[in-house]
Amino acid sequence: MAGRRLVESVPGPLAAFAVGYDRWLTAQGLCPRAVRDRIWQLSYLSEWLDAEGLSAGELDRCRAEEHVAGRRAAGCLTWVASSSLRLPLEYLREIGVVPVETALPLGPVDRLIVDYREYLLGERRLAIRTVEGCERVARVFLEDRERRHGALELGELSAGDVSEFLARECLRLSNGGTRGMVAKLRPLLVFLHVSGRVSVPLRWAVPGVANVQGRMLPRAVDRATVLALLASCDRRRVCGLRDYAIVLLLARLGLRCGEVAAIRLEDIDWRAGEILVRGKGGRHDRLPLPVDVGEAVAQYLLRRPPTESRVVFMRMPAPAGPMTRQSVSQVVVGACRRAAVPRVAAHRLRHTAATEMLRAGGSLPEIAQVLRHQRLRTTAIYARVDHAALRRVAMPWPGGGAA
Repeated sequence: MAGRRLVESVPGPLAAFAVGYDRWLTAQGLCPRAVRDRIWQLSYLSEWLDAEGLSAGELDRCRAEEHVAGRRAAGCLTWVASSSLRLPLEYLREIGVVPVETALPLGPVDRLIVDYREYLLGERRLAIRTVEGCERVARVFLEDRERRHGALELGELSAGDVSEFLARECLRLSNGGTRGMVAKLRPLLVFLHVSGRVSVPLRWAVPGVANVQGRMLPRAVDRATVLALLASCDRRRVCGLRDYAIVLLLARLGLRCGEVAAIRLEDIDWRAGEILVRGKGGRHDRLPLPVDVGEAVAQYLLRRPPTESRVVFMRMPAPAGPMTRQSVSQVVVGACRRAAVPRVAAHRLRHTAATEMLRAGGSLPEIAQVLRHQRLRTTAIYARVDHAALRRVAMPWPGGGAA
């Protein structure tokens, strides 16, 4: 009754949409308290529209910015961020009350990026994630040229321009970032040449970058830290059960963040004790599902909020939706914060899984199968952490002295 009275008390132009908004929020997975708070927000927004003499259909992004700016100026502490109006605007657009925002006219760089995306998807047949990375680098390169020359002027692009751009950009990048920038710039230069925008093939103007991968020891996490991360997950709560299962999948099976986010209900064969991993490059591999990992996932699924999505791991708090690679990574960051340990990158748990398998007597080919490496030399870096085995093959120190 309290919730119904609150909905019925919404004044102004948005009063007619309060009941539907209440139901929509509930369907999104918000708890009753969160729904109540959002109805209060709708009430404030509706009162502001009424005071400004505006109708519901006149609520666009600019008006929303004016509303939150007014609340900030009045000293309010809640609903003062622009992002706080995402849900009400999304609902009002969905039911057709607020018109969908029209996209701004495409500029020269935007039009070129659209053609480039079609080329990467249609002719190069690259994965979506790879295409997105190539688009980001292409936009940086093209906008830099447009800004420096006042126009795109691709017909005058030279090898010196490419080298100058890389010299500037690589100063702020790590070795890995530089290699990624170089690798993603070459396809753009190929596209500009084959599409006739550049008369000279400039991909050869992009230099190689020294590959230091494999020269450093894998940075595994010690067992005490992994146990601390697991212990920090409050398994009395659904969110804690989810985080516990995610950390186990990362540390025991060595999955990547994107692979954890991609797990679907049908990927787990409970009878056979196997899990299908949707890996890089469209690879699908089946791995044994350890008992403790399977139990952790099952306990989470038993308490997971109802949803039509087939993806196993969902965002919390609501609105409900599948987790992304970035949100899986943030689970590890949050666990580090709760456990009061130095921040650990999620990928280091993959190194931990490989190191633990090696210490347990696993061979490099076996570890390569679990980690799904295409080349054994990628797995060979883990041989460097097996100090006992390395001592057996070390040459004696000249003169017979102790090393």
